[in-house]
Amino acid sequence: MNTEISRDNIITMARRACDTLMAKFDAPKLPPVGQFHYHQGVFLSGMCQVWKLTGEKLRGAGYSVRGMFAGCVCCTMSGELTLTVQAILRDIDPQWIIMETTGMAFPQNVKENLSDTLGIDARICCLADAKRWPRLLKPMEHLLPLQLEEADTVLINKTDLISDDALASVRESVAGFSSPETEIFPVSMNGRIDPRIFDRILGRN
Repeated sequence: MNTEISRDNIITMARRACDTLMAKFDAPKLPPVGQFHYHQGVFLSGMCQVWKLTGEKLRGAGYSVRGMFAGCVCCTMSGELTLTVQAILRDIDPQWIIMETTGMAFPQNVKENLSDTLGIDARICCLADAKRWPRLLKPMEHLLPLQLEEADTVLINKTDLISDDALASVRESVAGFSSPETEIFPVSMNGRIDPRIFDRILGRN
């Protein structure tokens, strides 16, 4: 079985994500009343073609969408990122801004940029794929420390797809790349996630 993720598969997954978002929430009703949703601003980073599909679809459903194509939010487009965040703070004044960067990003650079230019105290949450973790270790060995060592929290996802022993091994490996202060939580999108985990992601006790 060929498990390679093709460009078409990525676009299909992006389209399904948009369908799920729009089916669950109407844009004027965000954040939903009485639910654990505090953000009103969301950054998504990825392929240009994926952005075109998701952007057009979300804009058509009433969401505000803006494209940033000047490069990477960690370096070449850090100035554009700052200006965009300023505009969101000025025009929307959200309680939270959630920024999803590419898997090749350096989140600490983004955090320092927002802190130095806007005085924003950002937090870093990294997502680790429990199923694919052993296969990612070698090709990503130079990138993983730069992503994980400054993380406030790490979510080990897809824990339902591996054994308890394998999870313990993945957790030990993730901890080896992280700082002693980093909080690590095993989760699965197929199960209920304890709301207290979201509190820790947001830095609340």
